[in-house]
Amino acid sequence: MNKFITIIILALLVIDCSRRTELTQATGKFTFAFLTDIHLQPELNAVEGFKKAIDTINILNPDFVVTGGDLVMDAMDVSYGRADSLYNLYLDVSRGFHMPVYNTIGNHEHFGLYRREEVDTAFSEYGKKMYEKRIGPRYYSFDYKGWHFMVLDAVGITEEREYIGMIDDEQIEWIKSDLVGIDNNTPIVLSTHIPFITVQTQLAEGSLAATPASLIINNAKDVLYLFWEHNLKLILQGHLHFLEEIYLNEQVHFITAGAVSGRWWKNRPESNPEEGFLMIYVNGEDIDYDYIDYGWVPDLD
Repeated sequence: MNKFITIIILALLVIDCSRRTELTQATGKFTFAFLTDIHLQPELNAVEGFKKAIDTINILNPDFVVTGGDLVMDAMDVSYGRADSLYNLYLDVSRGFHMPVYNTIGNHEHFGLYRREEVDTAFSEYGKKMYEKRIGPRYYSFDYKGWHFMVLDAVGITEEREYIGMIDDEQIEWIKSDLVGIDNNTPIVLSTHIPFITVQTQLAEGSLAATPASLIINNAKDVLYLFWEHNLKLILQGHLHFLEEIYLNEQVHFITAGAVSGRWWKNRPESNPEEGFLMIYVNGEDIDYDYIDYGWVPDLD
């Protein structure tokens, strides 16, 4: 056989094996938990409640955990000492997980945002800097069994020191560069605190009601367009303490995931949804989930 032809055949075999390896990885099974709006604090038995959620997750034994932001209650309008203690509390209690945890930043992690007279924007732990120093990067990605996960920072800060839903320009450029290395067929999951899409406002206030800028990602359309030629499968959202799922073009699955804290650790028997989290089951490119009420009962006295 011609040596040149042999080299071509061998190269094609290597490519074919590589594709088969990718296919094998993408058709594996795994589970992960998505916990959002924990709002950890020493009051209202929140520590007891969060530990109960962690114990339930450890029994279910997913491969890993993704949090959806608002880990603490709260750093925006409290003293430095209080914010410091809340972050330390979250780090301490979350060590109880038996599996890796990938955190997402929420609005309540922004230190000093509403302490306009006391906390200068140049302070070394102002705003997102406290989260980055204590928890980690505000946006990043990781891979698991053929799936690509992107954790985003969906909290924009205005000049008036108010928060809105926004993916900033720096992050958009990062998303573009991150996607360059991702095959178009690779299934992608996004984790965001503030939702890309929701119907909560329309259900609560009427079909023509406008969703406030603080409750939805203002440039959602532009960001979603970045994934147009990619295999975006699942977007996990928080912030609203509201459980919903929306399908886009029978491909992209949006889930707003309720809240671990329920109604900020003040649930009543009639509260909906109950305090809980998502267990997500992946089988190849198929996704299913359960909303887990982990059995915490608030102290109503």
